[in-house]
Amino acid sequence: MKIFAAGQIWHILLLVMLLFILLYVTRQDPALLEGSLWNTGTKSWFLFAVLAPIIHQVYVLLSWRLELYRKRLTHWFGDRAFTQYKKIFTLLILSRPFTLVLLAIANKQTLELDPVLALIIGVLLFVPAAYLFYSVKHFFGFDRAYGIDHFKPEKYQDIPLVKKGIFKYTDNGMYTFGFLILYLPALIWLSKAALAVAVFQHLYIWVHHYCTEKPDMKFIYSQLKEDL
Repeated sequence: MKIFAAGQIWHILLLVMLLFILLYVTRQDPALLEGSLWNTGTKSWFLFAVLAPIIHQVYVLLSWRLELYRKRLTHWFGDRAFTQYKKIFTLLILSRPFTLVLLAIANKQTLELDPVLALIIGVLLFVPAAYLFYSVKHFFGFDRAYGIDHFKPEKYQDIPLVKKGIFKYTDNGMYTFGFLILYLPALIWLSKAALAVAVFQHLYIWVHHYCTEKPDMKFIYSQLKEDL
């Protein structure tokens, strides 16, 4: 079944590996689970911040593949399929920085880093991330960032790659630079836990890229064209 076939064995294996690494790190450094927020321990906020990207990326995987290969979302929602998908996508992608902020507040002042240096690093990370979002808005389009080509592959298979803005320097500015913004909560509140989960989230989006997105792009922009 194509929905789960292409790349998903590697997806599961790499996710399990990343989770084991996180577990190992938390056991090696007790400071990662220190603190609390609203009478809820850092351990719980840590779990929420780890689950947020997993739920988000599994949702995208299922939505993309069900629509691309079976047109199931269109069958269920008709012309509103992409809009309905975007609403849930937006909530889930916002849950990633939101849970990181809560985790960082709960675990604040555990990262041994000079606040001025943390501020400088934060600015250096924010600038390319901001330029990425500017480039998406003006050159790439947010609908393409959401994955509209999975809903209308026949329309988008002949549209060339964007080579303007930040995309002049990399074909995947989204994951290279956009996800740098996830490190800001750790730097603002000096949180080891938020930093560890930000690294996990950044690595895990590349798992999505190689195990889900790249196989889908190959189908949309080469195999589908051959089948027409």
